[in-house]
Amino acid sequence: MRLIPDAIRAVLRRDAAADRVVPPSGFTVRLTVFTSAAMAFLTIFVMAFSLASGRLAQDWGEELARASTLRISTPAEQMAGQTAAALRVLEQTPGVARARALSEAEQQALLEPWFGPDLPVDSLPVPQLIEIVETDDGYDSEGLRLRLQAEVPGAVLDEHTRWRRPLVAAASRLRLLGWASILLIAAATGAMVTLAANAALAANAQVIAVLRLVGATDGYIARAFVRRYTLRTFSGAALGAALGLAAILLMPGDSEAGGFLTSLRLQGWHWLLPLTVPPLAALVAFLATQAAARRVLGALA
Repeated sequence: MRLIPDAIRAVLRRDAAADRVVPPSGFTVRLTVFTSAAMAFLTIFVMAFSLASGRLAQDWGEELARASTLRISTPAEQMAGQTAAALRVLEQTPGVARARALSEAEQQALLEPWFGPDLPVDSLPVPQLIEIVETDDGYDSEGLRLRLQAEVPGAVLDEHTRWRRPLVAAASRLRLLGWASILLIAAATGAMVTLAANAALAANAQVIAVLRLVGATDGYIARAFVRRYTLRTFSGAALGAALGLAAILLMPGDSEAGGFLTSLRLQGWHWLLPLTVPPLAALVAFLATQAAARRVLGALA
């Protein structure tokens, strides 16, 4: 349990002599900082996408779970009577919180995306829709169907179940895809840091040989590289996370018109999640550099 605190102290403890072992500038520095910043930026967006998609699908699923639609298809002269009869049945059904018939304007708004704004709903045989909102306990759908079949022959009950299941499945898959993407980003970050550390260690082979001659241990040399690359990765990831948060803040707020795109902003305690990205990136760099240092130093022995 003391390994992690000891590792943190070793990274934070400044050693001017050890720092001179690692080149302070060069392409490995730029590569490490740029890679960690880019990966942190992408992680913030993947995190926001995963949370937003799951949140949106969950809201849709809950809304569809509580709502049903009754569709009445009957001749125009019988429509008013059957609609009234259906509303009476629904008012007497346990588990139905409220039910209301949609107006012509509401039904025209539903059809407008497909048929345009000038659709003459009143002159077309459009079914009458009744919106049903159920209680938390729900209602007996089979019993309601049998009663409607007897009293309102032209009524068809749609519980929206077939719409809810794909949304719930899509939410879980998108969340899983988001986590898998973050793991891939972490692996790519570790691979790039490993390449940069390998290049730096190989380029300083002569310096390492001299340090060994004067009594420096491989552990001392490895800690110097681990400290420098861990701090570089942390600084780059902090920069990338800050840019990612700024980009998320520039997204518009929640609105019905914006739909999914306006839901990419984080909500509540989710704003704390991006703060974990730089420390986790530093942990990945710490482990990757430590493994690379052991391997290269062993090969140079």
